[in-house]
This record gives sequence, C-alpha cells and structure tokens, in this order.
Amino acid sequence: MTLVLVAALSVLAGGSGAGAATQYPVSYHFLSSAILAGADLDKDPPGANIWTCKPSAVHPIPVVLVHGTFGNKNTNWRTYAPLLANNGYCVYSLTYGTIPGAPIPISLLGGFEKLESSAVQLQAFVNKVLAATGAKKVDVLGHSQGTVLPEYYAKFLGGASKIDKYISLASLWNGTNVGGLSAQTAFEAVFGFLPSDLIAPSLSEMATGSPFMTKLRAGGLKLPGITYTNIVTKDDELVRPYTSGIVPGMTNIVVQNQCKLDFTEHFEIAADPVASVDVLNALDPAHPRAVPCRLVLPFEG
Repeated sequence: MTLVLVAALSVLAGGSGAGAATQYPVSYHFLSSAILAGADLDKDPPGANIWTCKPSAVHPIPVVLVHGTFGNKNTNWRTYAPLLANNGYCVYSLTYGTIPGAPIPISLLGGFEKLESSAVQLQAFVNKVLAATGAKKVDVLGHSQGTVLPEYYAKFLGGASKIDKYISLASLWNGTNVGGLSAQTAFEAVFGFLPSDLIAPSLSEMATGSPFMTKLRAGGLKLPGITYTNIVTKDDELVRPYTSGIVPGMTNIVVQNQCKLDFTEHFEIAADPVASVDVLNALDPAHPRAVPCRLVLPFEG
C-alpha cells in the first residue's frame, strides 16, 4: 500500500524520466535563496548540469537556463533547476559575461559583457549540451537579460535551428528605459561613451532604441520553428514599461491577469510559484496544469 501511495504521489508531482530519481528541494524565495547561495556562487544549482543525464521519451528536449544581469548559473536558478529536474527534465545552466581578472565575488557574477560576446558563450554551451545529451534541440528558459541573449544567438549565430521552445521571464523585447538608459544616447553623442559602460556594457545595449536592440528587432523577433512564451509582471521595476516584454504573435502572460494576489516583480518572477506552472505548461503543453493563485510578495515570495 505504501509503495502504491508513493508512486501515485510521484505521478501527481509530475516526476518522470531522467531527473525524477532524485527529488531536489525547490525554493520559491528569490532573494534569500540567492543570498544563501552566496558561498557557492560558482557551483551548480540543485538538479542542473548533470552531464550524464539522458532525456527521457516523456521530456526528450533538454532545458538551458539563461540568467539575468549580475546573476549566475547558481543564484538565479534555485527554483527552476530543481523544479525542472524533479519533473523529469535534463537541466543545464551557464554563467556568461563575466569580467576577466575581476576579484571574487565580482568574477563569479555574469551578464556584464556585451551581449554579442555573451551570445558566443551561449552558443558553445548549447553545443556542449546537445553533444552530451544526443538531443537535436534545446528549450530555453531565460530571465531578464537572458530573455534577449538567446534571440541574438538564434538570429545571428545559427541558433534558430537548435531551439524548440523559448520561454522568457521578465522579458524586454523592446528594451527598457529604466534609469534613463534610453536618454544616454545624447551623452554618447557628445562624449563618445555611455556612463553605464563603466559598470557593464550590457546595460546600455538593453536600452530601448539602442543599436543592439535595433539590430535585434530588425525583420521581426518571431523566428520560424521556435515557440515563444513571455511571462511578465506589471510590477517590474527594471523593465519599463513592462509591456516591452509583450510581442504580438507570441504567447504573452501577465501574471497579475491570472492572479491579482501575485505581486512579483523583476527578481521574484524567477522564483514565482504561480509563474512556475506557466513555465511547466509552456514546456509541456500536452499536459497542462491548473495555474494556482496565491499571495506572492516582491523579492521574497
């Protein structure tokens, strides 16, 4: 009887295939999880980067997690790496765009460098995942900067044929004007550089109307053969306006439209228990789950 009950609970939890043998703890608290991971910044999040993992018949496509600005493969994915592994996916995450020669802990944080160079790192990582798993394509789950970086890889580095599903959390398809990033173009015209470039060249590239965003958007964003899902929050403090993450012709989800108790913002959306079901449904639309509605507070859930 006990064995039957355990098996039934496993099925209800969605556990099957490659990642279901070990059940990893899943945190839905972004800030505290990122802080607690601080001592292990260069390590893998639970359930990710198990290079012996072989995709199952149920979930034959591995998932690549692409972090946001100043995040890394560990701090950004304390929710989704274990959640997806527990649900039978082979899951992989990388840290990209680090500053060479920077002191610890800055050297362990990513998303600083120009997106063009970071996209080359993503290209190499996807190739490594495909070689290890034997899969033909990957699904991509990105957060913040990680929502536009894969598009550059797809459009300009041959990645379109290697991506099946492309899911974005706090997407910024039209860039952002937070902190007056777009207004910095006038400064650049006079002085020849952008103030944000002193911190991270990637910041100015994500400004609405920047040369990078203009190039990325030219000819349209939706590429043939890729299924796009954008999950955004009205309370996003870094992607302004939040509608920058909404693109006609793609699946667009505003978390507050499905749950008015969800006050997630730019960071907590990467750990939001409500949005997490949207992600699971986007990855496996043939087996949709009911999206819950519960109180989710900013930063900490």
